[in-house]
Parts: sequence; C-alpha cells; structure tokens
Amino acid sequence: MGGTNGFKAITIVAGLGGLLFGYDTGVISGALLYIRNSFQLSSSLQGLVVAVTLAGAAIGAAIIGPIADRFGRRIVLLAIALVFVGGALLCASAWSFEILVVGRFILGLAIGVASMLTPLYLSEIADASRRGGIVTLNQLFITLGLFLSFLVDFALAYFGQGSGQGGSLTWRLMLGAAAVPGALLFAGMLVLPESPRWLMGRGKIDAAEAALRRLRPGTDPAREFEALRQDISKTERADGGWAAVFSARVRIPLVVGVGLAIFQQITGINTVIYFAPTVFTDSGIATATGAILVTAGIGLVNVIFTIVAVRLLDKVGRRNILLVGLAGMFVSLLILGACFAVGTTTHPELAWGIILFIAIYVAFFAIGLGPVFWLLISEIFPLAIRARAMSVATIMNWVFNMLVSFTFLDLNQAIGRGNTFYLYAALTLISILFTWYLVPETMGRSLEEIEAGQPRVIDAA
Repeated sequence: MGGTNGFKAITIVAGLGGLLFGYDTGVISGALLYIRNSFQLSSSLQGLVVAVTLAGAAIGAAIIGPIADRFGRRIVLLAIALVFVGGALLCASAWSFEILVVGRFILGLAIGVASMLTPLYLSEIADASRRGGIVTLNQLFITLGLFLSFLVDFALAYFGQGSGQGGSLTWRLMLGAAAVPGALLFAGMLVLPESPRWLMGRGKIDAAEAALRRLRPGTDPAREFEALRQDISKTERADGGWAAVFSARVRIPLVVGVGLAIFQQITGINTVIYFAPTVFTDSGIATATGAILVTAGIGLVNVIFTIVAVRLLDKVGRRNILLVGLAGMFVSLLILGACFAVGTTTHPELAWGIILFIAIYVAFFAIGLGPVFWLLISEIFPLAIRARAMSVATIMNWVFNMLVSFTFLDLNQAIGRGNTFYLYAALTLISILFTWYLVPETMGRSLEEIEAGQPRVIDAA
C-alpha cells in the first residue's frame, strides 16, 4: 500500500471493527420481531436477547486492556474478527433459544473488544494533524453498521415476511449477515502493520520504525519516531499497572473519560437505537415495516452527520463541537418531551414532529457526543496505561448502556414518555456543564504532547 490511498485503505480496514459493532448492536431491533415468534418468547426473554449482548460487551471491554497490552493491537483485532464470524454464524444457525443467547453473548464480547480497541489502534497509527478525522472513522463505521442493519432488517422484513416458521429464515439471515464484514476485517488485518507505539513499548525498535514508515509513505517520519522513542523511554520508567490507572496523576483524564462514557448513554441515544420502531409505532406509524423504514431514515441521518464530524473535528476542535452537539441535543429533547406530553392521540400531526426532532437529536449526537467520546478516550491517557484506562471508560459506557436500556420502558410507564425525555434533557444539561469545566481540547497535539501536559481545565480553542 503506497501513498495516501494506502493509508486510507489501512484506516478503512481497521474501521470495519466499528461497522461490526454498529451492525450487531442495531440488527436486533428488527430481528427481535421474528425471534419472539420463532421461540414464543415472553417480554422478559426478549429483553434477555438484547441485554446478554450488552453484558458480553461490558465483559469484553473489561478484559481486553491487559491482553491488548501484552499481545498487541493487531493480533487481538485478528482474533476478534474470527469471534465476530463465529458468533454471527452461531446465531444464524441457533437451534434453540439457549444457543441463540450464547451466540449473542459471544458477539457481545467481540463488540466490547472492538469498541475499545478499534479507536485505540487508529489513534496510535494516526499523525496528530489527521488523528481526529481518522479515529472518528470508527464512529462513522459504527453509524454505517447501524444503518446497514436497519436496511437489512427492512429488506428482509419487506420481502421475507412469513418465511419459515415464525419468520425463522428472516431473522437468521439478519443475524448471519454480520459474518461477511467479520471475514473482511480478518482478511484486511492480515496485511496491516502493528501499532508503532506498541512495538516501541515492547522494545521492537526496528519493527516500530518500519511500521511508522509504512504508515507515512512518501514522508520522513524521523522527527515523529524520535518523539515516540523519548516518550517510550519515559513510559518504561512509569508504572503501567492498574494502580497507575487510578493514581492522582491520571485522575482528571479518568474523570473526563468515565464522565463522557456515562453521559453518552444517559442522555438517551440508545432509546432511539434499540426502541425506535416501538416509539414510532406508538406515535402513529401503522405497521412494523413502516416503523423499521423510518428507523432506517434516522440511521441515514446518523451517517450523514458523522461524516460532517469527520470533516470538522480537526478544524474546529473536539471541545467546541462537543458543546454545540450537546446544546442541540438538549433543545431537541425538550421539544420531544413536550410533543410526548401533549400526545399523538389527540394531536396525530405531532407524530411527524416527533420523527423530525428525533432526527435532529440524532444529528447533534452524531456530530458531538457520539464521535468525541471515542476520540478523546483514545487521546487523553498516558501510553503506559492507555489500554487499561480506555477499558475502564468503555466498561462504564456499556454498563450505563444496559441501565438506560433496562429502564426506558419502565420509565415510560412510571412517569410517562414526555417526562422521560425531560429527564434525558436535564441530564444533557449536566453534561454541558461537565464539558465546559472539565473536557480538554486536544486538537493538533500529538499523543506525546498531550501526555507531557496532562489535560486539566482547558481554554477553548
């Protein structure tokens, strides 16, 4: 692979981990309509099919940090690609509900690993001037995976209704399709270089230099290589264990990373990802197929505005775009709360307003909190503990993902859908204050420069 096109190919292949994350997370929203008929599932067992994947993701994120530090980023991504393929095929061929749950748990493990390791790998192979856009490609691929899952759900729902007992063939094809990008990820990672930063940290100086030159074709990366060598020299004298992750030196970056992980979930995004068809059906969309189609449209909005974020993050800064995105989410949630409070039963025309403002909410999430969280946690931690610290933030992200998913329908029943969205708006306002006072600006600084001046309360760019 030579030149700019070669580097683009490297980042695209690595980003397939994000696509698998998005597809396997989103596909269940449509597949569940058929799975429940195939296995005659109660509502609690339907919830288990969703929840077991999130539990697996939390466990995957919890265990992968030390493994990635020991064996390398590339080899773990290779292994996890095979896990994606195996998990997808197991789900597609599940002959019992128990086997389906095992398959979804295995996919959850892979999703948790990919959610942490893909942005870590991309951040470590990117140069400072392009790191924001390159790492955000991971978020773009997540949104593409979600959009693809919604399209597959719609196509198979539209053309395959009633195929097999309880639509068995339909949901098996939905879940099994994830094996294809899993195989592509494995094939692509076979030819990609290891992270130069990881190689240098393991004392493989010549391999690190060769990998860096491969990643910077047509340029002389000597200055970057020397900065990396000096940073690794300091890292070798630092404690890279779990005690260091929770040390005073890393306290502020850890608070920022964990705080953003929590706010990304408790501001309500996965109520849209997991329950959008239910929300749209309750809001007046007549059929399940129609609700899935509208959900696919929301997925397209997510993709488009993530592309906008890719172009802006290295120009206007992480902190600024995060604040703009959160402000837009806050206003959208307030309006959604009002629409639900009034109700579509007496005012059916509000159904279109709900669809519109869910799309606007998703758009602001896609340019701000969606990509910026994953980007910042790949930047703000010292190299010696980066994988472990990212694991902590990612674990919290999945734990609160589960919490929001478990409580959404119950909150709707207990306090009403309008008040539920008002609650998410209040939490979004808190996240704005958190960002204003604590989140650093990292645009244009190398990972070594960020580590040298540990982020504190940062001046706005």
